[in-house]
Amino acid sequence: MPKFLVQRWHGMHIVWALVLIFMLTVALAWYQWLLGLLGLVLGGGVAVYSILAEKAFRSDLNDYVLTLSHRIKSVGNDVIGQLPFGIIIYNEDKEIQWHNAFVATVIGKASIVGEPLATHFPILQQPLKDKESGIEVTIGGRVYELLLRANERFLYIRDITDRWTLKKRYDEEKLALGIVMMDNLEEVAQGMDEQQRALMLSKVTGEINEWAQKYGLFLRRLSSDRYMVITNQIALKALEQSRFELLDDVREITIEQKLPMTLSIGFASGADNVIELGHLVQGSLDIALGRGGDQAVVKIGQRQSFYGGKSNAVEKRTRVRARVISHALRDLIKESDNVVIMGHKMPDMDAVGAAIGVMKAAQLYGKEAYIVLEGINPAIQRMMDMLKEDEKLTKRFISPEQGMGLIGKRSLAVVVDTHRATMVAEPRLLQGTDRIVIVDHHRRSEEFIDDAVLVYMEPYASSTCELVTELLQYIHERVVLDVREATALLAGITVDTKSFAFRTGSRTFEAASFLRRNGADSVLIQRMLKEDLEEYIRKAEIIRNAETYRDCIAIAVADSGKQIPQLLIAQAADTLLNMTGIKASFVVGLRPDGLVGVSARSLGQINVQIVMERLGGGGHFTNAACQIQGTVAEVDAKLKQVLKDLEEEEGLFE
Repeated sequence: MPKFLVQRWHGMHIVWALVLIFMLTVALAWYQWLLGLLGLVLGGGVAVYSILAEKAFRSDLNDYVLTLSHRIKSVGNDVIGQLPFGIIIYNEDKEIQWHNAFVATVIGKASIVGEPLATHFPILQQPLKDKESGIEVTIGGRVYELLLRANERFLYIRDITDRWTLKKRYDEEKLALGIVMMDNLEEVAQGMDEQQRALMLSKVTGEINEWAQKYGLFLRRLSSDRYMVITNQIALKALEQSRFELLDDVREITIEQKLPMTLSIGFASGADNVIELGHLVQGSLDIALGRGGDQAVVKIGQRQSFYGGKSNAVEKRTRVRARVISHALRDLIKESDNVVIMGHKMPDMDAVGAAIGVMKAAQLYGKEAYIVLEGINPAIQRMMDMLKEDEKLTKRFISPEQGMGLIGKRSLAVVVDTHRATMVAEPRLLQGTDRIVIVDHHRRSEEFIDDAVLVYMEPYASSTCELVTELLQYIHERVVLDVREATALLAGITVDTKSFAFRTGSRTFEAASFLRRNGADSVLIQRMLKEDLEEYIRKAEIIRNAETYRDCIAIAVADSGKQIPQLLIAQAADTLLNMTGIKASFVVGLRPDGLVGVSARSLGQINVQIVMERLGGGGHFTNAACQIQGTVAEVDAKLKQVLKDLEEEEGLFE
């Protein structure tokens, strides 16, 4: 029983006894005063004795409690000193005031009282806050976890070496799956006889087997052009550190071919089960192929990394895929109530032209089709002026708000010239229907519209208009385009190829030929592409500030006090690329919306897409861009740092 309860219980009994004696004495005095006087004397004696006895009892109880407290305190000190974790008490100045024996063992010093906390734990130099999760530090070859209670100025230290070692081993031995694919086998082998084909495959297969043996990978051939790889996190980390040298090795041993052999590699790890891991590795391979091949994509948990990508996408010589996609798109159009088409924000001629082509495909099957346009920018102003001459065509352009009113569960949403949900004209439209189609020619980025039912992405294509033109040729037996429709499609191809100077293949000219046969007016396109004198002068001012980096890259930084349209930034980058000795160009300028825009161009020797991805943008191997928060000077510094990092990591300028 607690001390105060014992005292209270004992005192209450004495009080009741004295009260009883007093009442009896009063009763005796009522009958005879002499007996009452005698009872009073006896009661007083009892009271004095009780008080003395109470004092003696309290004294003995206090002595017992003090002895017990001392014993408990002594045991407590011994227990705290022998605890299997450390305790540090520090003051407001972060100086150690007290610690137990465990801390002395960790530090290797008998006492560190009075020393600053940061002397022994540098990670705690910043302002201290409560940290429930703990901070891992390594001291003397062992791993400890620091738990802070900043409000109480306590620091707890736990030895987690065994747990950390076990976790590290578990993470390192986690299963990692990979797929290695020869992504252009048919194109390279076309025209070879059986002996040449077998010799080439033997070289490539031998290189892949040597690579697997070097890094301790289990390799199993799935088909003539595909291998499965099973390994763990340790080997996968080594592969990432080597930046997947196999890509370069295979390209070099087949360099004598007209089209060198390239590989696409997808790896994944960190999934909860094997089925999910299989989906992730296939998704990684799809991304590598969607970005043009000749690269590796690694997916570990939420982290996705890209390696390689030093060569441009190879043009497919067969149109089988275009025919299959066109038939699938035809069936989707037939099954839909209406078709809503949209491109990316700040659309260009390629986006608008491709949208018009898809709208034509829907109209061929009697479906109502509309193009979502958020506004007219300088890049499409002249094209829209041409289209306004056709009233029926003009009525098909609607605002995002009107598009939200038209979209339904049985509507078909077609996204052209982009595959990123954040880049479309109205992202909410994608949530209104489960039927989404993507037609794009950009290299696939990490962000992607995952729930699309049909995806047609070909990075080798010059433009989305080229892809849509091919689809139109297979989607209906009799396709007759209006002059303005054909001109819009050809304008998109012309703009993205810089008048057929870049990224053009045989299929590009075949698509242009089809459009010309349908009445596309090249003179009208040239009028649309004319520059204003004032814009030309502003572009010349930007170019005048250009400087060379590593003797082969031109970087122009526009005046930070002037706002420049993105179109003008892009045109300046195009012009710089025409200078002698320049392999790539970058132009940095402040856009009217307050963001800093960067346009990147290349002749094909340098992959500007990976440069822009490091800055948060994306695009093509030879044509990319990004928009960043900050100042022009800050973005210029970031760009140069990225170029330096890529040179050190991948030999970007080799």
